[in-house]
Amino acid sequence: MKNNMIQKKILAFSMLITIVTLVENFCVSLFSCWTLIYLHRVRKIPVPVLGDRVGSLIARISLVIVLLAVCGLAKRLLSVLSGKTGKWYLALAFPLLVITLVIFVANWGASKGVLVRSGGNMGLYYDQLFSYGGICGLSALSMFAAGFYVFGMDQIYLEQKKSSQYHGQIAAYRMLEEQYGQAERLRHDLKNHITALSGLTESRDWEKLKHYLKDMGEAADLEAGEEATGNRVVDILLKQKRKTAERKNIAWECHVQLPKECPVLEFDLCVLFGNLLDNAVEACGRLQEDSLGAAAKPFIQIQAGTVKKCFLLEVKNSDCREGQHKTGFAEGKQPKGHGIGLLNVRDVVQRYNGTMEIEKEKGVFIISALIPLEDSVYNTKQTS
Repeated sequence: MKNNMIQKKILAFSMLITIVTLVENFCVSLFSCWTLIYLHRVRKIPVPVLGDRVGSLIARISLVIVLLAVCGLAKRLLSVLSGKTGKWYLALAFPLLVITLVIFVANWGASKGVLVRSGGNMGLYYDQLFSYGGICGLSALSMFAAGFYVFGMDQIYLEQKKSSQYHGQIAAYRMLEEQYGQAERLRHDLKNHITALSGLTESRDWEKLKHYLKDMGEAADLEAGEEATGNRVVDILLKQKRKTAERKNIAWECHVQLPKECPVLEFDLCVLFGNLLDNAVEACGRLQEDSLGAAAKPFIQIQAGTVKKCFLLEVKNSDCREGQHKTGFAEGKQPKGHGIGLLNVRDVVQRYNGTMEIEKEKGVFIISALIPLEDSVYNTKQTS
């Protein structure tokens, strides 16, 4: 963990020095070119030279622009600096440092009089323009390359994370199917089990009877619960999440009834419920019970059902994060700070032409997904 923090700081330093160096060089070179052109064309100075006063003014204006650039990019770069491994931070920092080194060498050469020449026949004025223009062009290309690399790598990491989580959900779904199959096989053999239990009862072998009943309960996972959604796979998933919440001392309230002819596939239902509940459990886990008061504790509330020919799923949970959140994913916006899982939820909702909303009110995080149930919506989408 300590090494990861050090590597993150190295990347943060690399990004900061890269932004400052590139933006400053670009601005200084650009403003210097403009000033030389102004002095030559407007002021009619044959061979203009930038003095200390003009150079100082250009440097100050460039510094203001650098500060604005750092402030403007700070929030966007926070996502790049969060949730990654140490090796990823170093792999991203190295090219940035190389770009900064190239610009530093170019500046050093210019300070030593190594200018980009016009060929020797056009005079000092054009030599200055070529030199400043060359550094300006190099800085612009470097800014584009650095930005493309940083944000491109961040997007690649995000897609890989989504893919990894998606495959994990496939494995979890198959596990749920296997548990459901075991329960079905037990029900199929129920007649034989009843015969065996009757025999143990008649022989008064209570110890074997006790163990037999225990084995049956474990095989079928017959623990009583409040889940009765109309879909047994979703029932098993909700029961697992409820057990997790109970172990973490999280209050659980669940009212879910799936439509009889639900167009959403079982796997997609598990993606929706699984990711939303995982995020809710994680958020509640960040809360300390004493911070909520003696009589209060973290809670999760799940409600789902049919509302005006639509399937509505809403999850509410305690949340310690500050600020208001309001995001409409139907417009294609990407969630910030709510976990990779919500990207998979968004993909499922959009696949069924639905909408999703996020908001927070007085320490309660609320997320809702609305999916239309009318067949015409899906038929139109499939034929388009």
